[in-house]
This record gives sequence, structure tokens and C-alpha cells, in this order.
Amino acid sequence: MKTVEIFTDGACSGNPGPGGWGAVLRYAGRERELSGGEKQTTNNRMELTAVIEALSALKEPCHVILTTDSRYVADGMGKGWAAAWKKNGWRKADKKPALNSDLWEQMLALFERHTVELNWVKGHAGHPENERCDALAVSAYKNLDSPL
Repeated sequence: MKTVEIFTDGACSGNPGPGGWGAVLRYAGRERELSGGEKQTTNNRMELTAVIEALSALKEPCHVILTTDSRYVADGMGKGWAAAWKKNGWRKADKKPALNSDLWEQMLALFERHTVELNWVKGHAGHPENERCDALAVSAYKNLDSPL
């Protein structure tokens, strides 16, 4: 199984508001950058979308070392919260609806396809790949209305 490093970030101008996501995929010394945005979204949706898009770009099951600055992603998957929410009909322990169940559903399926090792890093703390992903995400939402 191939090992791929993935770095992701999401950003939003206002929450909700225009948002973007960015990802850097690294394999065998090569890098690929991905990004995108939505006109009306939340930061958490962009964090989830970054991971989903990056994992979806892989052509075969891989061992993935995923680095994110999102506690929402890291805890949702790493602590099993998303799986528990799904098992409980997308309800949290307090019986309130779990937000972003559409994206969590996709994430759970991708984590079944790939072997994912999760790493959390502090955002905006000088981590080079995290800073690059943030720049991709911000650029993506700033360019939503660009004619180019």
C-alpha cells in the first residue's frame, strides 16, 4: 500500500460566509495542490471538504498520513464521534442533530477505503504545509467572483 501525506485546511470570511479549502498531497517526492470554494458555507464544512476532496483524489486505497489544524476533523474521526453520530441516526450524545452529516458520511466512507493516520497541528503557527493550505483556501474564496 502506497503512503501518501495529505495536509488540509479550510477558511471562511465570516462564519457562515464565503469559504475555501486547500489541500497538499505528497507522494514519492511529488506534490499536488487542490483547492476550491463555496459562496455561502462554514469553516467546519470547508475543513471537512478539504479532507474529502484530498482523499477522493487518490486513485487507489492508500496509507494516508493526514495533517489538519481542525479539531473538528481530528476529534470527529480520531475519537470516533462521527461513527457514533451515524450509529445514533446523526444525533449527538445530547440528542441534538449532528451538523454536516452529509460530509461526515462521505468522510467515513473514505476512511474505510484508506488507512488514515491523523495528525493535528496548531493552525497559524508556522507549519509550512498548513500555511500553504491556508493560503490556498483563502485564495479560493477570494477568487469565487473572479471572471478568470
